Amino acid sequence: MKPTPDEILAYIDSHSTPSSEQLDELVRETERSLGSPNMLSGPVVGRLLEFLIFALEARSVLEIGTFSGYSALAMAEGLPPDGHIVTLEIDERHAELARGAIAASPHAKRIEIVLGPALESLERLPGHFDFIFIDADKEHYVEYYEAVLPKLSEHGLIATDNTLWSGRVLDDADKSASTEAIRAFNTRVRNDPRARCVILPVRDGVTLIRRS
Repeated sequence: MKPTPDEILAYIDSHSTPSSEQLDELVRETERSLGSPNMLSGPVVGRLLEFLIFALEARSVLEIGTFSGYSALAMAEGLPPDGHIVTLEIDERHAELARGAIAASPHAKRIEIVLGPALESLERLPGHFDFIFIDADKEHYVEYYEAVLPKLSEHGLIATDNTLWSGRVLDDADKSASTEAIRAFNTRVRNDPRARCVILPVRDGVTLIRRS
């Protein structure tokens, strides 16, 4: 019997270190308050981000797209004691829920939410960042990439979520704005002489990028 993708994902989830009770409660609260639980990074991606930050010993982390704060809190679990996360969010409702979750966590002093359009916020942020996570509106992925690449530290990594887009990147009939934007992003990064990349088939696809 060949397992289905959903069965494989369920097996991976059940055999990875489980999320904290706070993160599990945040998933439930996100669904109650905001809906769209599919917008959460989820436990496997969250654990991957934590591992990458831990392995890099990343002290400065930038996130584009806070949503309810799940990924920021997951990443904070991998930070060294002097590490700090700046997370950018445009939606006040999202930011309000994230603020509450972060304030109730052991990582409250190490996570800063910046409210406003991400591209405008990025213009004001100094670099460099050891780790950058992009998980916001797909139509601006290429612009976010171009804005953050100069802010990436020499040995830093960029991780970008949803780059397989539930397989829709393979469907030539899908001409929706988000799908086309993901395709354009994947092609831009693959052909950028400034960078090296690999797409991991984790959940909805996570692309890792470093400087060449």
